[in-house]
Parts: sequence; C-alpha cells; structure tokens
Amino acid sequence: LSPGAKMGCFTFIKVMMILFNLAIFLSGGTLLGVGIWATVDQKSFLDIFGTLSSSILHVVNVSYFLIAIGAILLVIGFLGCYGAQKESKCLLMMFFSVVLIIFIAEVAAAVVALVYTGLAEMLLTNLVTPLLKEKYGVDERLTHNWNVTMKEVHCCGLNNYTDFTNSTWYQKYNTYPEPCCKDVEPCNATLAEESKVPGCFDQILEEIRTNSAVVGGVAAGIAALEIAAMAVSMYLYCHLDQK
Repeated sequence: LSPGAKMGCFTFIKVMMILFNLAIFLSGGTLLGVGIWATVDQKSFLDIFGTLSSSILHVVNVSYFLIAIGAILLVIGFLGCYGAQKESKCLLMMFFSVVLIIFIAEVAAAVVALVYTGLAEMLLTNLVTPLLKEKYGVDERLTHNWNVTMKEVHCCGLNNYTDFTNSTWYQKYNTYPEPCCKDVEPCNATLAEESKVPGCFDQILEEIRTNSAVVGGVAAGIAALEIAAMAVSMYLYCHLDQK
C-alpha cells in the first residue's frame, strides 16, 4: 500500500477504535448508574426487574455485580478511547493487557463451569445451604428474594427441600416453604418428597442447557469482540511509530 493508503487505513481504524470504546464507556456508565440505583433503592429495582434479578440474587448481589461490571467497562472504554485519541502507546498497551486478562479469566471460568460443575455445586451448597437454614424466615430481604426465585423458577432450595430441614423456618413453623410442595399447604416432609420439586441450582443449570445455543452464541460473540479489540489496539500500537 502507498503511504497515503496506509495513513487512511490507520485513521479509519483509529476512529473505529474511538467510537467502539466510547460505546463501551457509555455502557459502563449506564450499568454503574443502574447498579448504584439498585443499591440505594433496591425495592424499586426488584419491582421492575424482579423476575430477572431475583433468580440469581441468592448467588450474586445484582447491584454490586452491576457496579463491578460497569466500573470494568468504564476503565476499558476510557483506556481504549483516550489511548486511541491521544495515540498513547502506554494506554493502548494497558487496554490490551486488561482485555487479555478478562479474556483469559472468561476462558478459565468457562472451562471450570464445563468440567467442574459438581465442584461448583458443592461450593454453593457449603456456602448457601447454611445461610438458608439460618436466615430464611429471619432476614426479610433474603426470604423475599428466595420466595420470588422459587416461585418463578419452580424450584425449592438450592438442592431440594432438605435444605430447609432443621432450619430456623422449619423449627418455627414446622413446615417447608410452599414452593417445595407445589404451593400445596401444609407442606410437610412427606408431601415435599412426593412433589419432587427440583433445587434451584439444577433448574438454573437446566435452563442454561436448554438455551445453550443462545448462551454459546453470546459467549462466542463477546470473545470475538475481545479478540478484535486486542488486535486493533495492537495494530495501532505497532503502527504509531510508522506514522
């Protein structure tokens, strides 16, 4: 290519890099704002996004998750956008490094999720089940989140109804939560056993498997964007000295 063509190609890629990362920056700011809103006024947030958010609230606090993702996107967007605008090799390399770390973490998480599903279930059981036994029926917010989750996902506890055996709730009311017996009252051990309502962990896994094509497509799309972003940032980094 002639020097003019190379310069035009460099300028085009630089502009695309700026616009792409500006979109990431604005998206990060939006997520950060929603996360802060969810933290400050969680009741209104759950009223609007209840079905979506409550299904994972027992594993991850949605508001803090949104704040974390928003902050990461803000950093990535700033580094990419400002680095390309100022043609800073330092910022472009930082952008490349951050995206590479996130990409490696995502690949590692995917491998762990595929290979060590049983380990993930064991860890969640050891963390969440004691919390259910102690706090369900005592902590109003936790109880509300779990009730919405169990009704929307049609599940009972993390593993099954036995998560509530000898719990604070069971000792107080001598029954299991209604979703454990398909909303039939009173929900005793015999009825819960006959109802065979699956645990929420199994249900969520089943939903992921059912929508595996969509989940895989989204994951592949994100990975492709990250690889493209790293390639473009490295292109700009390597060609700055040749301008």
